Amino acid sequence: MIVVISTKSDSHATTVLQELDRLGEPATLLDLSEFPLHSRLSIGYSNPEPALFHWNGAGSTIDFSQVKSIWWRRPQPYQHDPALTDTASIQFALNEASEAVSGLWHSLDCFWINDPHRDAAAHRKVYQLQIARQLGIPVPETLVTNDPDRARQFCAIHEKAICKAFSATQTHWRETRLVTDQEIANFDAVRFAPVIFQRYVEAVYDLRITVIGNQIFPAAIHSQQTEYKIDCRMDIGSAKIEPVTIPPPVMTQLRSYMKKLGLVYGAIDMRLQPDGTYVFLEINPAGQFLFIEAETKQPMVRALADALANPPPAS
Repeated sequence: MIVVISTKSDSHATTVLQELDRLGEPATLLDLSEFPLHSRLSIGYSNPEPALFHWNGAGSTIDFSQVKSIWWRRPQPYQHDPALTDTASIQFALNEASEAVSGLWHSLDCFWINDPHRDAAAHRKVYQLQIARQLGIPVPETLVTNDPDRARQFCAIHEKAICKAFSATQTHWRETRLVTDQEIANFDAVRFAPVIFQRYVEAVYDLRITVIGNQIFPAAIHSQQTEYKIDCRMDIGSAKIEPVTIPPPVMTQLRSYMKKLGLVYGAIDMRLQPDGTYVFLEINPAGQFLFIEAETKQPMVRALADALANPPPAS
């Protein structure tokens, strides 16, 4: 059995599940938002019987002793029972749910894409940059700060700099922006929360490099031919996307990077500078790839399904 942890609205999850079905691999979707409101978890220890890890929900039961692979794709927040109305009780119930389920993940002897704890660490942008530097992968000069004076100093040194946020929500989403006079005039607001400042990396094109196990799928996103050259996401619909090759030394560095982070899957963003340097920007351990596959025909859905269906032997 293969488990995909996501939600029905996630096209990546449903597409890979369809591919697993085509391969004849039993697989199911597990939506964590159904717990504990609409699903039941049972963990039992009785000698001499083996441990019991059963999840009942959405009309099906998952016996985790039969699960060989899990794709930690897009876990959803737990949902409390509406019978709980006071904040303290709700928080207690959700914390208890988290403790039980986190313990379950630690207890399983199966293959993860990606292990949730390594995945969580790899999402941290400061950590991403630190590991890249340790491995000799070029990164932009960077400052993370909530000190307005330090921000001003950094942007005075780097004539062309960008600023970006750590995360995005539906209500607070920010594209990567060039630091202009307007941003500088608002630098006092940096004290409210840390901001990422970086030297702007001139580009021939952006790269989305999708790594699935030992396979690497590099694609060029010709962002410099679009209306918004700073952040390729802003005008991705009009950007030409095509498969490219990257130098073997860069491939080797990226494999070392994935190994250091303990990841099987990662969507890596880089920029190719005019001087030929490949500059690391960030990695998304759960980044999207369907839009790249649609343009490049690189077989990423099949590679993901194959990785889940044929996990490496336990070490």
